[in-house]
Amino acid sequence: MMAYIIRRVLYAIPILLGVNIITFVLFFVVNSPEDMARMHLGMKRVTPESIQKWKQEHGYDKPLLYNADAPGLKALSDTIFFEKSVKLFRFEFGSSDSGRDIGYDISQRMWPSLAIALPTLVVGLAINITFALLIAFFRATYIDYWGVVLCVIMMSISAMFYIIGGQYLMSKLLHLVPISGYDTGLGAVKFLVLPVIIGIIGGIGSGTRWYRTLFLEEINKDYVRTARSKGLSENKVLFQHVLKNAMIPILTGVVVILPLLFMGSLITENFFGIPGLGSYTIEAINRQDFAIVRSMVFLGSVLYIIGLILTDISYTLVDPRVRLS
Repeated sequence: MMAYIIRRVLYAIPILLGVNIITFVLFFVVNSPEDMARMHLGMKRVTPESIQKWKQEHGYDKPLLYNADAPGLKALSDTIFFEKSVKLFRFEFGSSDSGRDIGYDISQRMWPSLAIALPTLVVGLAINITFALLIAFFRATYIDYWGVVLCVIMMSISAMFYIIGGQYLMSKLLHLVPISGYDTGLGAVKFLVLPVIIGIIGGIGSGTRWYRTLFLEEINKDYVRTARSKGLSENKVLFQHVLKNAMIPILTGVVVILPLLFMGSLITENFFGIPGLGSYTIEAINRQDFAIVRSMVFLGSVLYIIGLILTDISYTLVDPRVRLS
């Protein structure tokens, strides 16, 4: 088991290195520090002196990869690549272009993102699997047919419709919850109810249809026919056999959502005024704060790779044969 985990971690290292190098090229080669300075200072009437001053204030005045003027190892460490990219591997995010501590901001904003994403994931997963099993139980009936039609309709509706419609109905007409905002402690619950409900409803269509396809594929396999021939009820076949054997593709679908537990939802947090990492990223893009955007890209890559590793480990718990692959 440990050898399997180590092998998966070693596979992840070159991926993370590649993401870091590509990010560095995009932010410092394609978009040079001079371009960043002009964007912040304004394209018109920008003098070379003001550009150089801005670069010095933000640490962008050093060479990209190799500092020929620095002695010894400082020739490699006293560079933009080391200061802005290599230090990310130690989770030293540094300061934003506006002077804020990025690491502190992330540590504060990750909790509102978790408060939305975690219940949305857990409750949504339970609802989607339950509905999918129900539709699979009544397969080839009107319940199955109209269930699929309803899922396709829900999939076709934009997330913006759910957000705006939910705010109008629950907040403006019924006055059940605030339309936007956030509070600390238990006071945050009233601000989180509507985003969580909308997140769950918005994912029912695609989630139920996806899990229904998985269950129907398992139902047509030989081991299910064998279970039925032994006299097992349809309920036991679905819950004890079909659900268990469909866990690997289910876990694969869950891993895509795992980074959102920390990264947050860009649209949802923005519309509901939730101070999470999603809105943090949007604000940084609007302000053209490249230091924050670069840090969030790296953090998202790390979280996604961690999710993949955890999924591989969970595969071994569901199907021990995976350890041999």
